[in-house]
Amino acid sequence: MIKLNINGKQYQVDVEPDTPLLWVIREQVGLTGTKYGCGVGQCGACTVLFNGAALRSCSVPVSAAQGIKIETIESLEKNGQLSKVQKAWVDNQVPQCGYCQSGLVMATTALLRTTPKPSDKQIDEAVTNICRCGTFQQVRAAVHAVSKA
Repeated sequence: MIKLNINGKQYQVDVEPDTPLLWVIREQVGLTGTKYGCGVGQCGACTVLFNGAALRSCSVPVSAAQGIKIETIESLEKNGQLSKVQKAWVDNQVPQCGYCQSGLVMATTALLRTTPKPSDKQIDEAVTNICRCGTFQQVRAAVHAVSKA
């Protein structure tokens, strides 16, 4: 049994230690906001926070997650209220197809927790997720909106 702390809740899962964390989050824990994209850690659709740092969960074995505080997109909304990042996403019309958005939101959340007023260069370096719809300008606008709030 592998013990996990996901969104402040404790879970025990019976999976092989090399099972990707993404599959455990989605299939065993039932949190489906984190998406499968490429499966090799490149696109970022599967981004979660791993002790506060953005991490591509498709390329991390679940055994590496024991004792780590994991946060998924489901952790951001509190008492029916969107997080500042999620609200900025809506206000700046970032989502198009929406598939990559949970990963982008999580990468942005990690960035803003450590760098509350990032430059465009810092945004580009920290939020390396791929959006096939090309919403990168809207992402920047949303990040800057949060940093000015």
